[in-house]
Amino acid sequence: MAVADKELRQLSRDRVTFGMVVMIPLIQLLLFGYAINTMVRDIPVAIVDLSGSAAARVITEQVRVTQVVDIVAIYDTPAEAEAAVVAGTIRAALVLPHDLTQRLVAGDTAGQWIVDGSDTMVGSALLGLRSMPLQIEAGTPQGAYRPAGTTFEVALFFNPERRSEVNIVPGLTAVILTMTMILFTSAALVRERERGNMELLITTPIYPLELMIGKLIPYIFVGIIQITIILGLGRLVFAVPFNGQFTDLVVITLAFIAASLTLGLLISTVARTQMQAMQMTVFILMPSILLSGFMFPYDAMPLPAQYIAEVLPATHFIRLIRGVYLRGAEVEQLLPDLLWLAGFTVLMLLIATLRFRKTLD
Repeated sequence: MAVADKELRQLSRDRVTFGMVVMIPLIQLLLFGYAINTMVRDIPVAIVDLSGSAAARVITEQVRVTQVVDIVAIYDTPAEAEAAVVAGTIRAALVLPHDLTQRLVAGDTAGQWIVDGSDTMVGSALLGLRSMPLQIEAGTPQGAYRPAGTTFEVALFFNPERRSEVNIVPGLTAVILTMTMILFTSAALVRERERGNMELLITTPIYPLELMIGKLIPYIFVGIIQITIILGLGRLVFAVPFNGQFTDLVVITLAFIAASLTLGLLISTVARTQMQAMQMTVFILMPSILLSGFMFPYDAMPLPAQYIAEVLPATHFIRLIRGVYLRGAEVEQLLPDLLWLAGFTVLMLLIATLRFRKTLD
């Protein structure tokens, strides 16, 4: 009983651990019960209306009211829509052909969906619109358009076979790097204190910024080795195609590794023990897995969850690596996410440097 009383007192004085006892189940409950939604809605799409007819406007409105999609853009040509899909601006585009009215009269398909198939859940949601009914006066004897088969054709780009591993393997790099990079560096300064090496660092003429950067450099190579293993085995074992440029992949990977390492370094300036550092890492890892788009589509989340997701480096990296690796996008097309990671890295490094003092207090 004396030992149990001592542990309870110690736990009550450890504010970080006590906070995790309360916050981890609370946050997981909110994430799974409120933020996570497998019913994909409001997928950002575009319309390419080549007919300019009244029937096209009616079809556009009927597609809009399904609430599965959110029409965010209108393009003049299918090529522009395909470029937007590659860049990740939209997830799909509905192309309505020049002869739309004639096709409606003949009972043929009304158009074609160009879909980013790299996300299987989004692809499945848009496939559900393939046979949606349309109520359009098209001059037919029956007075309404009724296709013989499907209403729309669907072209799944980048993953026509709808294989889940194509979507999972690139996203897995974000999860693994988040876990390892933050975990390794979150204990960097804490480990120096626990081993008694902080006194040696204090007596050196090294500046705090130099210490922070020196702590990060070795783990950059660790991250490169890990992502090489993941993507290499993904290509060899699961035949995940690589459609982008190697230089673009290197740039986005280094940006994410740097962002994750600086976040871990900031945690190491807050935590007092390695156990606290591990607890804080888990506190960041869970939202990174659930809200980044790795397991559940980002577009299916409510706005508050999306705001939280935008703060996480993993969210931006998953967009980047799926764009470069699967869709063949160039860095210039994904510049907002890359700049966000760069800004996050600078901010976290600055805060960690300001928080570190060469004292034992």
